[in-house]
Amino acid sequence: MPGVGARRYAVLGAGAIGGLYGARLAAAGHEVHFVLRSDLDHVRRHGLRVESVYGDVLLERPHVHADPTTVPEVDVVLVGLKTTHDAALAELLPGLVRPGTVVVVLQNGLGVEARAAAVAPEAVVLGGMCFTCSNRVGPGHVRHLDYGAITLAAHRPDGAAAGITPELGAVAADLRAAAVEIVEAEDLGAARWRKLVWNVPFNGLSVVLDAATDDLVRHPDTAALAARIMDEVIAGAAAVGHPLPAATRDEMLDLTRRMRPYATSMKLDADAGRPLEVEAIHAAPAAAARTAGVPLPSVEVLRDQLRFIDGRSRGTGAD
Repeated sequence: MPGVGARRYAVLGAGAIGGLYGARLAAAGHEVHFVLRSDLDHVRRHGLRVESVYGDVLLERPHVHADPTTVPEVDVVLVGLKTTHDAALAELLPGLVRPGTVVVVLQNGLGVEARAAAVAPEAVVLGGMCFTCSNRVGPGHVRHLDYGAITLAAHRPDGAAAGITPELGAVAADLRAAAVEIVEAEDLGAARWRKLVWNVPFNGLSVVLDAATDDLVRHPDTAALAARIMDEVIAGAAAVGHPLPAATRDEMLDLTRRMRPYATSMKLDADAGRPLEVEAIHAAPAAAARTAGVPLPSVEVLRDQLRFIDGRSRGTGAD
């Protein structure tokens, strides 16, 4: 890969994740190309605006594309699409990849790197677990409220820990230079399950109970429920060979108590009638743990409730 500062980036999506980190990279001097659909015309006319605790960024004339075939050759692709748009991923990603292109999957859930590798087998795939409070609040407009760290880890087809690869180190250096906090992890599986410890309870309960994160941790019963679900996810991680530190649950609860009041991405999707990322965030880890002999009953209940809410809002439920 070229030296630090020379890498050219493409970003799939300019929402809460792709918009935030793509704008930071562009502000730091990288050439960044955004592949957009719904916001394309607005961003062309008005630019991309990110209000952030890192510092506000306005890209007045960003490089935007409707089609990956118009994007020049890039070194790194950031996948900021939600897992509910994986059909678009299969359509867009192969056109951006050549042998050695690095693809950083900034999606929630389990198994997302394998899906990217399947549609772009020539790529070097990294996983990026974003712990951030960031929302798309309008066309071409992202509001970043709190936190913002990304844990980066390299994907291996066999699921084993890949260690700190040169590609991981290079992308990490670019993001750090763009004022993004980065954690480099040796084991992608453990990093994914650690993120699920937060995502499973708080994304799911925020929808089922129609509540923001501060409401969930402030009420003793819902805080206890979130803790029980976290314990199940931690048990699932151990069952599939990715044991997490004993302090993980309490650390996540403490982070949430200190977090600014925040509507999760799944809550915003539910409120807007958009598809929910139930399969990647809830169904996939529940299935993996059950296959390993450790059912996650509370997670499975949450999964079923979310499937009902998702189907009803989009008219796809059973009659």
